[in-house]
Amino acid sequence: MKKLLTLLALLCLSIGIYAQNATMIDKEKLFDFYQTQRYADAAQYLKSIYGEEVNDFKTLSQIGYCFLMAGNNAEAEKFYSKAYTLQPQSLPILFSLGSINTKRGNTEKAKLYYSKIVKIDSNNFSVYKLLANLYNSPKDSLKLIYLLKANQINPLEGDVATDLAEEHSAYQQYEKAYEVLNVAIKGDSDNLVLQRAKLPIANQLKKYSEVIASGEKLLKDGSDAGVIKDVAKAYYYTKKHQKAIDLFKQLEAAAMENEATLYYTSLSYRALKNYPQAAIYTKKTIDEAISPNTSSYYSLLGLVYEENNQLTFANAAYKKGLQFKATPTLYYRLAVFYDTRLKQGKNALKYYNLYLKSKPNLTDDKEEIKFSKDRIAQLNLAD
Repeated sequence: MKKLLTLLALLCLSIGIYAQNATMIDKEKLFDFYQTQRYADAAQYLKSIYGEEVNDFKTLSQIGYCFLMAGNNAEAEKFYSKAYTLQPQSLPILFSLGSINTKRGNTEKAKLYYSKIVKIDSNNFSVYKLLANLYNSPKDSLKLIYLLKANQINPLEGDVATDLAEEHSAYQQYEKAYEVLNVAIKGDSDNLVLQRAKLPIANQLKKYSEVIASGEKLLKDGSDAGVIKDVAKAYYYTKKHQKAIDLFKQLEAAAMENEATLYYTSLSYRALKNYPQAAIYTKKTIDEAISPNTSSYYSLLGLVYEENNQLTFANAAYKKGLQFKATPTLYYRLAVFYDTRLKQGKNALKYYNLYLKSKPNLTDDKEEIKFSKDRIAQLNLAD
């Protein structure tokens, strides 16, 4: 009986304290914090009233929300976690904890909280969309599963439709990608994002007339490099080569050309029997395909072979680098290689001279320049 009375007394005391705290809150002050978006002040004010050891679900959620809106994710997670222990199946709490952990880069924890939502509400569109966004690989099976589920629940939502179409395209399932976008576009015919996403897929399916008709409308609303490229390719495949060239030239004028656009430009000129321009653009394609650092990579490869005493491979690597770009570094490496490793004075002399003619940097390479000049003088005397 004494124990029962003690428990009742404690319960009454705790209720009395909570009621007292609730009445102590200045609602106008708190409203002002919210209205002026001073959420950090609101959180600190609530903490000053309720203290650190608050165990009321509603209060914990309120303080957690204030910290979340203030950008203090660490404090927000602390209060939301306490609320979670009280009500582990609260969807708002689970969503908040998932969001906080996503922001903090704790992807696995975010997945854990969102997966709990799936178990509670298996038809929640938002959670499948959020889960899909946590997988970055373009060919991740779980990402595809979550996008399929989200799209099944709401096939008209544009972001999910676009992401799902991209996933299908990664698996070369272009018909599926096309259909997903088609359904979403029927629900939102003015969605330009969906229409742009559909163009490369329609090209893959050889729906060139559709690409041209849709793409030309999109270009009236503004120039877009992706749209220009897709429409130009469609013109090429329908043998309207001059129109294709005109569009590809727009990309070149905006310095947005790439290997593929230059290649199709070359093919278009060839189809028109304009062989001089076809040759020019074929060379441009080759230049674009080759990394400007390729010669440096071969220089490094040659050095590695040389240090491993694989002299034949080193020689071949250095000379291969020259085929891409004749740099002062490569000439110097070859000169020293022939001079010190192969003991071939004539070849060394040749590359020392080529090194000096290649205009090395007078400040950065002053020691190499001096060494080259000295060796040229010595090798000439030896002859």
